[in-house]
Amino acid sequence: MRPLAELPSERLRSVRGVLTDIDDTLTADGAIAPAALHALGDLAAAGVPVIAITGRPAGWSEPMARAWPVAAIVAENGGVMLRRDAAAPDGLRRDYTVDEATRAARFARLQACAAEVLARVPGATLAQDSPGRLTDIAIDHSEFAHLDAAQIDAVCAVMRAHGLTATVSSIHVNGWIGEHSKWTAAAWAVSEVLGQAFGPAEQADWLYVGDSTNDQLMFERLPLSVGVANIARFVPQLAHLPAWVTQAERGEGFAELAARVLAVR
Repeated sequence: MRPLAELPSERLRSVRGVLTDIDDTLTADGAIAPAALHALGDLAAAGVPVIAITGRPAGWSEPMARAWPVAAIVAENGGVMLRRDAAAPDGLRRDYTVDEATRAARFARLQACAAEVLARVPGATLAQDSPGRLTDIAIDHSEFAHLDAAQIDAVCAVMRAHGLTATVSSIHVNGWIGEHSKWTAAAWAVSEVLGQAFGPAEQADWLYVGDSTNDQLMFERLPLSVGVANIARFVPQLAHLPAWVTQAERGEGFAELAARVLAVR
């Protein structure tokens, strides 16, 4: 990783938009940093769309999708997309990767897997935001509970034995059924919300910001990838690092990046 200050200004001038994680990238302890919220507003005002992609549940993400100046939030690692829509009964549109019948069948499998995780991994607990989850399950490892590396690996092993994709964020172990990911979420949202292509030529001009192991697919595939400084905690577990890193942590790091993007426009 190279310091963000070394990222050439000419590369930032071509940025089409920003894709970002939420937990510990925009927020600390579940609350958005004031500097990050201000930065989101500044980016929107400058015509730079921001799409947030998170492992958090749809229910948890709804207030942010309504209040934050973002084009969309894709929750549950790509399973559900939320965006403001005046035509929707509650002002919020929800889109899914699969139909209702498939979601119901997968939900039953997910609950069976969650029960086995709790039975087989001592100390494992469901994430407190679990009631808002529609397409995945989450085990708390660092938000309100603590699991060590061996326990986290055991949780992932049970999930994978049930046919789930398992990833580790800064706070949770997430598991889901299906081929979606943060990468497919990005392509989905850019196409559906912004009406833009997301092919190789366009991807070079999208910037991704993250902080943990469940961001590394984005770090691997987008050349303009940035880690906020607190990514240092996960560097030993990362097979793919972001190209650049901010000086500041969490939301202040995101604001640092936004200031660079806006300064060259």
